[in-house]
Amino acid sequence: MPLDRRLLRIAQTVLEQPHDNRSLEDWATWAGLSARSLSRLFRAETALSFAQWRQQARLSRALEQLAEGEPVATVADALGYASVSAFVAMFRRSFGQSPGRYFALRPSPA
Repeated sequence: MPLDRRLLRIAQTVLEQPHDNRSLEDWATWAGLSARSLSRLFRAETALSFAQWRQQARLSRALEQLAEGEPVATVADALGYASVSAFVAMFRRSFGQSPGRYFALRPSPA
């Protein structure tokens, strides 16, 4: 998590509302920063671009929801993806397999 209060405010909002698809420019304006400053500070404080950080936050939420048995379509919608296929493509790029296969290969908690 970033330490700068403006970035922290953005990060907390993204975690609370992962479906929010505001652009970098919109987030910057909302937090009282220029887009360039937001981009530079986010990378300096998290070692990730804002887009990378938001994707990781969404992936984390997706794993939680999918592990709880939520349908893929519900998770994709809750995270702000335009379609299920866009969500599955992102998941596959990140984990090397579809959500269904990922969880089918994981042992169930005892």
